[in-house]
Amino acid sequence: MGTSWSARIVDAPPGCAALIGDVLASVIAQMSNWEPQSDISRFNALPVGTWVTLPPDMMKVLKAGIDVARRSGGAFDPAIGRLVERWGFGAAGITGPTAVPSHPAPWTAIEIDGDKARRLADVTLDFSGIAKGFAVDAVAQALRDLGTATFLVEIGGELRGKGVRPDLQPWWVDVEAPPGLAVPTLRIALCNLAVATSGDYRRFREEGGRTLSHSIDPATGSPMNNDVASVTVLHEEAMLADAWATAITIAGPSRGMALAARENLCARLVLRTPQGAQEFMTPAMAAMLD
Repeated sequence: MGTSWSARIVDAPPGCAALIGDVLASVIAQMSNWEPQSDISRFNALPVGTWVTLPPDMMKVLKAGIDVARRSGGAFDPAIGRLVERWGFGAAGITGPTAVPSHPAPWTAIEIDGDKARRLADVTLDFSGIAKGFAVDAVAQALRDLGTATFLVEIGGELRGKGVRPDLQPWWVDVEAPPGLAVPTLRIALCNLAVATSGDYRRFREEGGRTLSHSIDPATGSPMNNDVASVTVLHEEAMLADAWATAITIAGPSRGMALAARENLCARLVLRTPQGAQEFMTPAMAAMLD
């Protein structure tokens, strides 16, 4: 997944590290666009209209991604692989404008029937905005199945905590502030809770004097350009925290926060302005921090 992972486990039984490695390897084998033989890569390479049975985990992520796409009005889209590649953030590098998909809403070109799925147009799946969160959940589930009751799992800055530490404190987490912006520290107690942050400062590239974010707006087919520096979402599932953080980031400050409030999400958005950072919180987030 192009990032690191860590886990803090109270009274960890033997074999935890190996177990986590196996879980992550399974996620990569199913959902990594950088692996030519992964399930997602093979799905994307099939002729349009071909039905294929997907592994249960990949199908779970696909269904969740399409649900968030529907509820967010397409701000999140798990089928924008062509756009991701066109702007140089995919496994193929910069592929040029010929790779822009003709389908106006890529996610609507994915059809699901039971455990099978197919593409109805030349779009490709890309789970970079949701699979990392799913991996956090998968590791957490594997640890619970092993009998562990207290742990903090982190993959590339997405975290999920369970239980209370031996000192009777929860897993306290400070959300990273976007570089160069003065933002109050957001400290969260991750007790049976997950947190994910989407931002414009982690993955980007320079082109023609412009800074291009890796977050692609499906509505414009281009990297987002709405001055959103970061969005943090708390949720019971890291997968959904991950996806909703992406959706709110793309939707922008007004539409995104209205969307987050409608969905009753705990969310904070940090906006870049000429005067510095401007912070927005949903009522659910403000209530949690009181």
